[in-house]
Amino acid sequence: MAAGQKSWIVPIPGTTKLHRLQENVRAAAIELTPGDLRDIGDGLGRIKVRGDRYPPDIEACTGR
Repeated sequence: MAAGQKSWIVPIPGTTKLHRLQENVRAAAIELTPGDLRDIGDGLGRIKVRGDRYPPDIEACTGR
């Protein structure tokens, strides 16, 4: 189980539109199979991350 899949990690959707809130609530009922999670993980693994997360001056403020 990946870090983002722990039972105590929950998304906090932010919206100002009622239909989006209802959409987010319905998404909580979706259950992903082990195959779904594998396919998602495989797809994410093919994405190449490029560049820095922050500009150098902001990165310096992160303490890393």
